[in-house]
Amino acid sequence: MTQATFTFMGSGTSRGVPMLCCDCEVCNSTDPRDRHTRSSGLVTIGKTQILIDCGFDLRTQLLREHVTRLDAILLTHSHCDHLDGLDDIQGLTVHNHEEIPFYASPSVLEMVRQRFGYIDQLKYLPDGTLRWSIPQLTYHAVTEPFQVNGIAITPLPLFHGRTATYGYRIGKLAYVCDCSRIPEETYPLLEGVTDVVLDALRWKAHPTHFNIMQAEAEFRKIGARRGWLTHLTHNILYERDQHNVCEGCTLAYDGLRFDFEV
Repeated sequence: MTQATFTFMGSGTSRGVPMLCCDCEVCNSTDPRDRHTRSSGLVTIGKTQILIDCGFDLRTQLLREHVTRLDAILLTHSHCDHLDGLDDIQGLTVHNHEEIPFYASPSVLEMVRQRFGYIDQLKYLPDGTLRWSIPQLTYHAVTEPFQVNGIAITPLPLFHGRTATYGYRIGKLAYVCDCSRIPEETYPLLEGVTDVVLDALRWKAHPTHFNIMQAEAEFRKIGARRGWLTHLTHNILYERDQHNVCEGCTLAYDGLRFDFEV
């Protein structure tokens, strides 16, 4: 087995924490564990770095973690808080002069190409060379397991309300974010997982996200050793609520990292 590291680039919901125009206890907290940019993750295996999602806060997240290159980007779905930092990838392609493989489901990838059409339209300079000042991506529509630098990655079909999304499995890690239901056919793909990152919006129920109790139930059903609860709202205060989640689960915060096996 090979050792890998997962880093929470972001751990918050679509509005982030602190939220604009909010004066609540969490939004005023000085505890860095109560700061949540939009949810995203970085998997590091040796020199290979794989980013999961690229929301509004991507530039800040890449700077904070000193990320200067990526080997792949995996997209869970096309909602703005998971996609709309994509233009910041140009900073990496300018620096490295390397195209970055970009993976998503076929339908989601089509949405990306529509919303970020300039990436295809401006891909080449008049002389036929690549225009590095835009995000230089090689698009891959995936429905089956694939590999990045020899590392096996399995898409995990999920539901976010009525919207079909993907999670991803890499080795013994599963990333299950923006999810309100795991289809029965996905559970076999989760067998043997030791670490699962789970959408766990808040304590109160929500129509398109797991709440904390539902995430805990999924953690137990999957049988993972550790659960990492992400996509958190300003209803969650770390110092208070970490003591209230079930044994084996940890509330995520930006910059938190853990090791797992591939």
